[in-house]
Amino acid sequence: MSCSSSSGSEEDDEGIDSYRKGGYHAVRVGDQFNGGRYVAQRKLGWGEFSTVWLAYDTTTSTYVALKIQKSAAQFAQAALHEIAILSNIADGDPTHSKCVVRLIDHFKHAGPNGQHQCMVLEFLGDSLLRLIKHNRYKGLKLYKVREICKCILIGLDYLHRELGIIHTDLKPENILLCNTIDPAKDPVRAGLTPILERPEGNLNGGATMTLIEKKLKRRARRAVAKISLRRESMGGNEPPKPERNLDGIDVKCKVVDFGNGCWANKQLAEEIQTRQYRAPEVILRSGYSYSVDMWSFACTAFELATGDMLFAPKVGQGFSEDEDHLALMMELLGKMPRKVAISGARSKDFFDRHGDLKRIRRLKFWPLDKILMDRYKFSETDAREFADFLCPIFDFAPEKRPTAQQCLQHPWINRSTSNQNEMKSKSNVEKVNVGMSNPHIKVGK
Repeated sequence: MSCSSSSGSEEDDEGIDSYRKGGYHAVRVGDQFNGGRYVAQRKLGWGEFSTVWLAYDTTTSTYVALKIQKSAAQFAQAALHEIAILSNIADGDPTHSKCVVRLIDHFKHAGPNGQHQCMVLEFLGDSLLRLIKHNRYKGLKLYKVREICKCILIGLDYLHRELGIIHTDLKPENILLCNTIDPAKDPVRAGLTPILERPEGNLNGGATMTLIEKKLKRRARRAVAKISLRRESMGGNEPPKPERNLDGIDVKCKVVDFGNGCWANKQLAEEIQTRQYRAPEVILRSGYSYSVDMWSFACTAFELATGDMLFAPKVGQGFSEDEDHLALMMELLGKMPRKVAISGARSKDFFDRHGDLKRIRRLKFWPLDKILMDRYKFSETDAREFADFLCPIFDFAPEKRPTAQQCLQHPWINRSTSNQNEMKSKSNVEKVNVGMSNPHIKVGK
C-alpha cells in the first residue's frame, strides 16, 4: 500500500472482518497519533497489511500519509523490514531529489486490536495506473512517457547503484505522481482547513457504518455497469471516447511501496514481482539481481505508451500460466538462448533439453517495433526509437540488460521533452491487449 491520494484497491474496501485482534486499527477522522503530532483527516487507501490515511502534521503544519500496519506479529515484522529500507533510502537522499518516496517518521500506536507499527510518509498524488485509466487506456504522449521514465530511472539508479536495494515489485501502481491529477484531492491546492479534533457525532460505529455504506454503493455501481453492458450488447455502443488532454498534469513521480524490497545481498523470497511485470529468470528460478527491476521498468514504459500491458499470460489447455508467459516473451523477443532456458531450477518444467518449450510448440513472432506500428499506429521513427530503447532491457540474459544509469544516457531518454506537440497518431479501431491476444498455437504433450 502506498502513500497515494487514491486507494491501492480501487473498487473494493478492506471489509470489516479484519478489524479484530491482530488486524487493522479502526481510525476515525480527528484521531491523534504519536502524542498528538499527527491528526487523521481521511482515508487514502488500504492494502493487505495496512490502511493509509491523510494526516495533518501539527509540528510542521503539513499534510502527510500515515500508514498503519496490522498488529499481528508477522505484519509488525514486515513493517520493521520496510522501515529499515525506507530509513536507508531517506538517509542517503537529504535533498529529496532521488525520485523515491520519503519516510518522515515511524512509531508504535497501541489500540484495541493490538500494537501497530506506523509509518509517516510524504503525501504524494495518484499512481501511474490511475493516470493510465484517467487517459482511458489510450497511451500517453511520448514526451510524457519519457519524462516519467526519467524519474523512474533516477529512482532505480539510486536504489541499485548507491544503496544496493532491489525493489522487486515495480509496476504502475507502485509509482506515484508528485501531485494529484485532480487538484481538489490535494488538501493544499484545494485550500482545505485541517481537522484538528474529532468531529461531533463520530462515534465508534462510524468506521463500520462507512464500510457498509461503501459496500452498498459498490453494489449499486456494479448493477449500473451490468445494465450498460446489456445496452452495448443490444447495439447501443457509444463511439470511443478520445484521449484526455494531460498537458496540465505534472508527471514528475516517485517510486513507492518497499514492503517487498530487499538488499541484493540479503534476498528474502524466490518468487517476486507481480505476474505481468515478472522477469524470465524469476519464472525459471535461476537467481535474480537488480536487472529484474529493469525488466519491470520496460514493461511499465510500454504500458504508459500504449495503455496496454505487454504480457498478460493465461492458463490454457495443457499448459500453465508460467509457460504461456515464457511463450509470449519469445514471440516478442525471439527464441530464448538455450543456455538461459535451461539455467533455472524450474527449467525442466517448461523446456526440453534443446531449449524448446515442451507444450507450446509453434509461436507467432511479432517484434516490438512492428507491434508499435501495426497495433498502436506509431510512426516508423517513433516505433524504431522506442523499441531501440526498450529491447536491450528485455534481453533474456539478465547480465546483458543495461543498468538504470546506462538507460539514463540513452538517446531516446535525452531527446528534448519541450516539444509538447510530439505525439503518436492513434487508431480509432479497438485495441487488443498484446498479452491477451495469445497468437501462438498450442499443442498438447
